[in-house]
Amino acid sequence: MTGIAATHMQRSHGKGTLAVKRAAGRTRIDRLHQSGNAKIRVPGTHTDALEAVLINTSGGVTGGDTLSWTIESGPGTNAIISTQACERIYRSAGDTGRQNTAIRVESGATLFWLPQETILFDGGRFVRALEVDLADDARFVGLETLILGREAMGETVASGLYRDRWRIRRAGALVHAEDFRIDPEGEPCVTAAAVLGGNRVAATLVVATGDDAERLDLAVAKARDLLDGTAAGISRIGEGAGGRIVVRAAAPTSHALRKRLLPLLSLFLDGRPLPRTWSL
Repeated sequence: MTGIAATHMQRSHGKGTLAVKRAAGRTRIDRLHQSGNAKIRVPGTHTDALEAVLINTSGGVTGGDTLSWTIESGPGTNAIISTQACERIYRSAGDTGRQNTAIRVESGATLFWLPQETILFDGGRFVRALEVDLADDARFVGLETLILGREAMGETVASGLYRDRWRIRRAGALVHAEDFRIDPEGEPCVTAAAVLGGNRVAATLVVATGDDAERLDLAVAKARDLLDGTAAGISRIGEGAGGRIVVRAAAPTSHALRKRLLPLLSLFLDGRPLPRTWSL
């Protein structure tokens, strides 16, 4: 009976599109479309930036589920995109859940991609792709955080699949590419010193602002001070159009890492408040 139920389990599929424009000195909705389990909410703010919250109403992702997000930031806009809650990747009966995100940031625009953590359950299978296209002078800050197993239950991830693919282009030229994969078989991967050294939470932050080397180096120095004492690495790669800052950080718990990430995010938010969904 269990096998039959799993085979015929209904899959969830969602697509959400948000396009923003600048009007009357503020960033406003230009187009919004949502279908299936993908929902978008835009709470009121007291700044010039538009804050959007992405919601997966199915409560998580299991094998065969799909999510697709499209974000388009028009010229001169400022937008902060977050999620309502952590995304949960449940144990799969064999199929793989997938999420694709396409972001376009036009001239003079700034976009902050700040979803909350993704929790990979033991046996979960999830493949995610992030494609970002930036104009010459656009600014992008993107964060993804992975939690391996349910902390409250002391769960470790001994089986499953997690793949995360990033591609960031500026004026059509590839400036950042990375592929992260965890595919454990039989042994909890968090115990491996070459993976996370016993930590169960890991975050990647990419700051692609097009700044010159001096400004990037100053930001790196401030970031290192903020993450002092954390298992983290911070690099400045290139400058100008291809310049970016890449931060990798790990911690034993999501609460511990979030406490260190909040001031780091504030550093790159240009004085704007953090999304309310990011409150501790």
